[in-house]
Amino acid sequence: MGIKVLVTGGTIDDLDYSSHEQAPKAHRSLIPRLLKQARITADYSVDVLMQKDSRVVTDTGRAIILKKCLESKEHKIIITHGTSTMPLTAKFLLRQKTQKTIVLFGSAIPANKENSDALFNLGLAFAAVQILPPGVYIAMNGNVFPADNVKKNFEKGVFEREKT
Repeated sequence: MGIKVLVTGGTIDDLDYSSHEQAPKAHRSLIPRLLKQARITADYSVDVLMQKDSRVVTDTGRAIILKKCLESKEHKIIITHGTSTMPLTAKFLLRQKTQKTIVLFGSAIPANKENSDALFNLGLAFAAVQILPPGVYIAMNGNVFPADNVKKNFEKGVFEREKT
C-alpha cells in the first residue's frame, strides 16, 4: 500500500487570508508540483481536502481531515497543514487513536517563494511516515515531534517540544 497525501492549505500553498473562510476557488495547490520537484519515488496519491489558512481551520475542518484519514485504505498518511494551528490538528487526530501513521507538515515560507523550507519539510515527512510506528507526528524544522509533545514557538518561528 502506498502513502496518501492530504492537502489542506496553509502557508506551504501560499495561503494567507485569515479574514476569509476559504481560499478563492481558482487557487491550485502547489503540492503536486512540489512532489514532482522532490522526485518522490514512493507510491503515493494526493487528495485536496480544502485550501484554508490554518487560522480558520476549526474542529469541523479537523473532523473532515479525520474522516478522510479513517476512510483511507492507506495506513501511511501525510497531511499538509498551515503552521499556526498544526499542533491543534495533530492533537485532535491523536485523540482518535487510529492505527495509522499520520505525519503533518507545512512550511514557514510558501513553496513557490525563494528560500522556502517546503521541499525540505516534504522530504522529512515522506521519510518519517515510512519509518515511524502508528501514531500522529509533526515533521518540521529538521525534527519529528510526537503530537502530544509539540508546540509552535511563534516568537522564533519554529516548532519545539512542549515538555522536555
